Amino acid sequence: MTELAMAGEQVSGMSELALASEHGQRMMGNLPGYYSTSRIMNSVMYAQGMELDMLRQALDETLAQYFVSTATWGLDVWERELGIAIDPAKPVEQRRSVVLSKIRGIGTVTVSLIKSVAEAYDGGTVDVAYKPGEYRFTIKFIDTLGVPPNLDDLKRAVEEIKPAHLSVNYEYKYLVINQVQAMTINEIQSHKLTDFAPFIPV
Repeated sequence: MTELAMAGEQVSGMSELALASEHGQRMMGNLPGYYSTSRIMNSVMYAQGMELDMLRQALDETLAQYFVSTATWGLDVWERELGIAIDPAKPVEQRRSVVLSKIRGIGTVTVSLIKSVAEAYDGGTVDVAYKPGEYRFTIKFIDTLGVPPNLDDLKRAVEEIKPAHLSVNYEYKYLVINQVQAMTINEIQSHKLTDFAPFIPV
């Protein structure tokens, strides 16, 4: 290999070094063109650029903790603030739904409030039917097949906000026989067992 080719490879390698960092690339673009062949300047821009990249990532992650829908490691703070038991073993989405429902559950209890709290847990459409003459209301899951995975959390949240004299029933959506008969084997196998209507002995 000629010296000229080796020098060309070194320059290419140096340029790729700075390009590995978004901020390094931007800073390199602001320098005069003759610095693009400088090993020292490429190394400096790479090192400083990587530090700025990591700083930007840390700032973005910190900002994300201020919003329940994007919080991850900051969920502990939300839960402590709202008096929710911290359970790191629970999936992040379920923890977020508990926090959201707790926030939504503050204020006068209405059908729309209960609907809002229930939908925060389920992530789908929920219908709330209030029957004042029977002192009860029913929460019906419209979009979700089977029993929602964090139903126990939802039940606790509803018990906390509903008036004590009202009882609550839960209705679930299942795949029924005529729907299953119209499905292929692959479609049936793609569903969880809990998506199908339970067998109730006569």
